[in-house]
Amino acid sequence: MKNKIRVLLALLYVSFMAVSAAYGQSDTLLSVEGLEFSDGADTSQLMEVPDDLEFSDGQADESLSGDTATVSSAAVDASQGSGDKQSMWGIFIAGLIGGFAAFLMPCIFPMVPLTVSFFTKKAGSRSKGVSQALLYGLFIIVIYVALGMLITIAFGAEALNALSTNGIFNFFFFLLLVVFAASFFGVFEITLPSSFVNKIDAGSDRGGLVGLFFMSASLAVVSFSCTGPIIGTLLVEAATKGERLGPAIGMFGFSLALAVPFVLFAMFPSMLKSLPKSGGWLNSVKVVLGFLELALALKFLSNVDLAYNWQFLDREVFLALWITIFGLMGLYLIGKIRFAHDSPLDFLSVPRTVLSILVFSFVVYMIPGMWGAPLKSIAAFLPPIGTQDFDLAAGVQGGAQFHGSTDASARKHYTHFHSRATIKGFDPYYDYEEALAAAKAQDKPLLIDFTGWTCVNCRKMEAGVWSDPMVKNMINTEFILVELYVDEHDLKLPENEQYVSSHSGKKINTVGKKNTDFQITRFQSNSQPLYAIVDNSGGLLVPTSGANYDIVQYTAFLQSGIDAYKANK
Repeated sequence: MKNKIRVLLALLYVSFMAVSAAYGQSDTLLSVEGLEFSDGADTSQLMEVPDDLEFSDGQADESLSGDTATVSSAAVDASQGSGDKQSMWGIFIAGLIGGFAAFLMPCIFPMVPLTVSFFTKKAGSRSKGVSQALLYGLFIIVIYVALGMLITIAFGAEALNALSTNGIFNFFFFLLLVVFAASFFGVFEITLPSSFVNKIDAGSDRGGLVGLFFMSASLAVVSFSCTGPIIGTLLVEAATKGERLGPAIGMFGFSLALAVPFVLFAMFPSMLKSLPKSGGWLNSVKVVLGFLELALALKFLSNVDLAYNWQFLDREVFLALWITIFGLMGLYLIGKIRFAHDSPLDFLSVPRTVLSILVFSFVVYMIPGMWGAPLKSIAAFLPPIGTQDFDLAAGVQGGAQFHGSTDASARKHYTHFHSRATIKGFDPYYDYEEALAAAKAQDKPLLIDFTGWTCVNCRKMEAGVWSDPMVKNMINTEFILVELYVDEHDLKLPENEQYVSSHSGKKINTVGKKNTDFQITRFQSNSQPLYAIVDNSGGLLVPTSGANYDIVQYTAFLQSGIDAYKANK
């Protein structure tokens, strides 16, 4: 038995190595529209798949030498490393939560006693039953991880990253999650073809490892009506995070949470007595997840709205919908709303009561956001604060208005960006060359903020770090700030600024493409947010920084740029 387990573990290891080798067999991963992504490049939170850009006016900022570029690349990798790890851990934890939620689905939970009793009785001995349960759990992990790896192999990390701002795909994801929500609400069931299910189920009658494998596969296909929406949502979220093995990591967390209970109950059968009996509460779990799917779907619709400047799903409209969705969820939990497949709710259990309190508290927490409250804990999921139409903090309607420099309205692209600015209380430029000239005129270092309308980490930085009075004051007084949106699809470059990229042979015609390529060619990074501090000639003063939610560390980063600028004068 030990040898069998070792063989299975070896197969898992070889599979992971095969995927890594598939991406690492050359220095170039993929060429997208003429732009090559290196194997060492950080691809998290890619906001645009760009064409290459070569400044036709000669302002390529050659002050950044090859050595400096190498240092910059190393700095980017170092600064983004911790963010990548956090992102992967976030995907894994989301998978775990999804797996535990799937375990409570009515398609899986009632199967636990039957499956465990099968192992304990058929095996003949407790030790053999435990070993079979271990293999059963391991096969569950293998099946779901293989699914995640196939997603990565089929699309590739760069293609998955491109989905994060693609309007068509974001709208497709919105519709997909609405369909998943409807399925959880009981409108219909998402099932696999019966012929396929029957073939998989027939294979479980075989003995040995093959039979155990098909038993695990049977669990996956038979429970698909319940787990399909969870798996689909998890894969969409993992894919749009941009991590190379994100889908596989998410599926590993999901399958681990799904497999562990089966193994534990096989090892300790007496624990089965403590399980609650199957009943109407299992359907309640599905309905609650349906509300969550519906709330998450709005995030993808918001991405489309922001990317194409529809200005339909403003921050307060988004919040009104979330308040309604979670309010209905709370009413459902206390039995004031029932769906067709629900059983009568005679009393509130303790877990249901606690969950109801949390949901209603969350609703109350969101209400002040309708009048401009920052809501920092969920700011990353909301549309930018600049889309707020009514803000009591500003004291007037049109909270997106910013009263900064008197000449601000004359700045390039100001009219286009300032009406839906993602940050408030700052005085940014929106064009690099113009900001660099202002930095030289005012004798200040230039802080470049590579951001995007749909960048979740950017919103988190703005709400949690840039809102700090010390950070805000330092940026406003010590720097010239330029915000470069890499996913700006709506704003076209003037005809005299459009040109054909010498690398891709394609036309550069939008501000987003220009900003994206500038970030990659100058700073060897395609992740957002990215913060770079340069001098008046465009030379990099200190290593760049990615998302850093520690205010003290980020303040130190800004201070290091100020010190370097003064030292170089």
